[in-house]
Amino acid sequence: MRRDCPQNKNAGGNPARGRAFVIGSGEAKDDPNVVTGTFLLNNVYASILFDTGADRSFISSEFSKLLDMTPTPLDYKYTVELADGKLIETQHIIKGCVLTLADHQLVIDLMPVTLGSFDVVIGMDWLSANHAEIVCNEKVVRVTLPSGEQISIQGERRGIPLNIMSCMKASKYLKKGYTAILALISEQPKKERKIEDIAVVRDYSEVFPDDLPGLPPARQVEFQIDLTPGAAPIAKAPYRLAPTEMQELSNQLQELLDKGFIRPSFSPWGAPVLFVKKKDGTFRMCIDYRELNKVTIKNRYPLPRIDDLFDQLQGSSFYSKIDLRSGYHQLRIQEDDIPKTAFRTRYGHYEFLVMPFGLTNAPAVFMDLMNRVCKPYLDKFVIVFIDDILIYSKTQEEHADHLRRVLELLKKEQLYAKFSKCDFWIREVQFLGHVVNEEGIHVDPAKIEAIKNWAAPKTPTEVRQFLGLAGYYRRFIEGFSKIAQSLTSLTHKDKKFEWGEKQDAAFNLLKQKLCSAPILSLPDGCEDFVVYCDASKQGLGCVLMQREKVIAYASRQLKVHEKNYTTHDLELGAVVFALKIWRHYLYGTKCTIFTDHKSLQHIFDQKELNMRQHRWVELIGDYDCAIKYHPGKANVVADALSRKETTKRVRALQLTIHSELPNQIRVAQQEALKTENLTLEAMRGMDKQMKQKDDGAYYLLDRIWIPRFGDLRKVVMDEAHKSRYSVHRGSDKMYHDLKATYWWPNMKSEIATYVSKCLTCSKVKVEYQKPSGLLQQPEIPVWKWEQISMDFITKLPKTTSGCDTIWVIVDRLTKSAHFLPIKETDKLEKLTRIYLKEIVSRHGVPTSIISDRDSRFTAHFWKSLHMALGTRLDMSTAYHPQTDGQSERTIQTLEDMLRACVIDFGNSWETHLPLVEFSYNNSYHTSIGAAPFEALYGRKCRSPLCWAEVGESQLTGPELVHETTEKIVQIRNRMAAARDRQKSYADKRRKPLEFQVGDQVLLKVSPWKGVIRFGKRGKLNPRYIGPFEITRRIGPVAYELQLPQELSSVHNVFHVSNLKKCLSDETLTIPLEEIQIDEQLHFIEEPVEIMDRELKKLKHSKIPIVKVRWNSRRGPEYTWEREDQMKKKYPHLFAEQANTGT
Repeated sequence: MRRDCPQNKNAGGNPARGRAFVIGSGEAKDDPNVVTGTFLLNNVYASILFDTGADRSFISSEFSKLLDMTPTPLDYKYTVELADGKLIETQHIIKGCVLTLADHQLVIDLMPVTLGSFDVVIGMDWLSANHAEIVCNEKVVRVTLPSGEQISIQGERRGIPLNIMSCMKASKYLKKGYTAILALISEQPKKERKIEDIAVVRDYSEVFPDDLPGLPPARQVEFQIDLTPGAAPIAKAPYRLAPTEMQELSNQLQELLDKGFIRPSFSPWGAPVLFVKKKDGTFRMCIDYRELNKVTIKNRYPLPRIDDLFDQLQGSSFYSKIDLRSGYHQLRIQEDDIPKTAFRTRYGHYEFLVMPFGLTNAPAVFMDLMNRVCKPYLDKFVIVFIDDILIYSKTQEEHADHLRRVLELLKKEQLYAKFSKCDFWIREVQFLGHVVNEEGIHVDPAKIEAIKNWAAPKTPTEVRQFLGLAGYYRRFIEGFSKIAQSLTSLTHKDKKFEWGEKQDAAFNLLKQKLCSAPILSLPDGCEDFVVYCDASKQGLGCVLMQREKVIAYASRQLKVHEKNYTTHDLELGAVVFALKIWRHYLYGTKCTIFTDHKSLQHIFDQKELNMRQHRWVELIGDYDCAIKYHPGKANVVADALSRKETTKRVRALQLTIHSELPNQIRVAQQEALKTENLTLEAMRGMDKQMKQKDDGAYYLLDRIWIPRFGDLRKVVMDEAHKSRYSVHRGSDKMYHDLKATYWWPNMKSEIATYVSKCLTCSKVKVEYQKPSGLLQQPEIPVWKWEQISMDFITKLPKTTSGCDTIWVIVDRLTKSAHFLPIKETDKLEKLTRIYLKEIVSRHGVPTSIISDRDSRFTAHFWKSLHMALGTRLDMSTAYHPQTDGQSERTIQTLEDMLRACVIDFGNSWETHLPLVEFSYNNSYHTSIGAAPFEALYGRKCRSPLCWAEVGESQLTGPELVHETTEKIVQIRNRMAAARDRQKSYADKRRKPLEFQVGDQVLLKVSPWKGVIRFGKRGKLNPRYIGPFEITRRIGPVAYELQLPQELSSVHNVFHVSNLKKCLSDETLTIPLEEIQIDEQLHFIEEPVEIMDRELKKLKHSKIPIVKVRWNSRRGPEYTWEREDQMKKKYPHLFAEQANTGT
């Protein structure tokens, strides 16, 4: 996925060559794992970071101008990822720079890029070429010179804190000759801004008075207070105030009276007064209108969505922000509603003539006024949020015009601004808790500081407060809802507040994510939108991108009912969630949606959809979107993680390991091109088409040549196949991944051979080829009930007589069958009596019996009985039930018939078994062209639908015998034709495969009945074990294996379809000590202990269940099982628990 990620490709389509991770100088000095210093570069002092996380060395574009050296162009673009997630590109390199370290001059090549705190970043290319060693905790770099001498360079250490000493001690130091420096530190006063100094603004000084001139004029909107029907006047007693507040109250009342904003009142209404401290330290007088607000009809005028406002700023570079002076006081109250604003104080009863702070409808009404005033310019170059006006422009010329128009409008409407709170001609603006510039939108640093210092919440209310602030910036955080899930659950009313490690980790992770939040781009036009969606059992998440830049993240937790959705519906729900939340971007424009659920590509072609899917498909159909499959998680955006994080350290280590491979390839290429070695490379003239590039390596087009010399091909293939980042991919995928970067002759063939010899792949991967071994069929019997087959249907519901098993016995010629109810616990002696009574007494002794390797059929008694009767026992090939396909097919038909009987007629299955046998034997069989009863007796059976034959059509005794003999001949002919058809059909789907004695083969484990009972346990066990040696061939499709002592209980003859040739060159070991396997080749996993108990409530009953811990090579695994079944099978577990309890 990383190779296909849009961010890892440049405009020319060439894969990016690598990345650098750069941190700030402040962090570097504090971080013991980072080494920095100031050194001479071309005789100019440069601040340098030694960065093992960068695979190349870089120089600041600004600093490079001081070197007076001409950069050399590269034939490819190089992408660099900085710590803030920003991607920058360079296509130049400055070669031959001279770096002076400890009086020694060393040559270094540097790529010019935009860096932050450092002038130069020295990466792994230079560090490895000079055999550098970094001692992190000592902040020392050791470099080996060409002469072999090693030099040590001391990096900058953290500043030593100042110590305070007494005058006596200072006097002693002075007497000893120490130098004393007296420093007087004073703060540089800021230069006061003046209106006269600001272009355009200087022409509108009347818009910025020192105070409001008096009552505002009549405007398009007046504030009115509409009460709910029946509301009576409310008067509250004044609050007690501190002496300082009393003085402030007196001053502000006099000021409001002087301005004409309030007047004495005789209203029956009255609200108390309180004070709120403002940012500048002064007090704002507020009236507690909460009681009045309760009986006020709410004004539903919409406030603009903040993200909609930010969308308007795309492409702008110049900003001006205007904050109105006491904005609410610039709007009159409707005359009839003035008495309702009355407030009571220690100094009298007053009422407002202008809109006060604290009234419920004040923001909506003032927003209405500002929208009407600024309507000509809204969303063109002005956005307004209540009393904040933001002017944005792309160029200085535009901004001058836009600023002039807005100031002219304010002058005309007699709306006044506070100059000290306004900003003009700025390139970056703080607006509504965000910082916006031409690069995009950032989190406000002031808000980050508040989050960084937030203590762990101790109550649900404190959790809500934190999530409220953090949630305001959720568009910056990928997977916000998933991270916050454990915190959100604490705010539920029925949830006990328990702050544990899980909550603490989520709290700290959210703080860290917000403190390192990436820059989000603003949408540019309405084209090229791409959405990446993902869903899990925790929530839904999506990323909106445009031209490879992140616009926003969105996520939410699953609702209660959604937790029952299938994976398909959750993934489809994520697509719908993205379309709904970003409808304003995606509706009416072409967009692409990537999902990691492949079947969603064909959602519009699916014929069977449930009601929910129908509804969602209709919604998706309203959008012009293409749903495409993206393998793996759709995380195409690089995380903006700081250098200090552990995950980034691991990534840097990966780069360090591979940094020597290019050098090894170059050395191997030089050796391979020597005359004595070239013939071994089998280049077939391709060496003439290769070119040597700037890095000194030979390439065929853009693919680096890997020679046979030095065994580097195996190194590359091992990394692409066996590493943690490429877990055993198939040969096709591996070839397609490698061919983008590497080339060598017969590359595809060598990769295929390499993968075929991987022992791990042989053991764990499913074969998608035709099964091995052509179909081998038993011979056709000569006469009725001469050759039979038998099998058991077990684990059926117990009947009133205690039967839970059906013994199925079928004649292989006529297909007639007997279905005998028995108990699974019946002894072999009882089964023998049933066999003699029901089969031998009716049909005689058969010459052969085909059965599986059930323990009852392999018992000595059963074998001795049939030896005495002269019957040959033919066991089906081990773990290959197709040998006894007739019994298997009959069992399938029998089970279907029993299900139908129980549904239609009720009662237990044993009641219906005789009728099921009658129906089966009277049903037409295609292979014999008749019903089994007719084939057996030469005539049709009498039934309610088939009366006895009468008159001339009846057959006499001799005719019946002759007719029966003819029918047997016909049946054998039909069976022969059916056998040919079956073999022809089956062999088309099979491949012939033969082994030789001495071959090493792998053996398929649990190949027939997937008997791992307990859910997911066993899913990660290998599919094959071995290898084992073939000791003998038995028949055309069966082989005898030499099995180890651990498998001594397993029958050692296997059908060819359960074997796979082992091609691996690896050490042939049999790791059976880790894998327990029973005689049926099923994995054995034993229970360890009972962890918990529950009573499972069903509709009409209650079933006790227990939570069981099982042994596993992958660690403890848990399942819920029925208590009665576990007690029966593992009584020792409950005995141990009882002993523990006592």
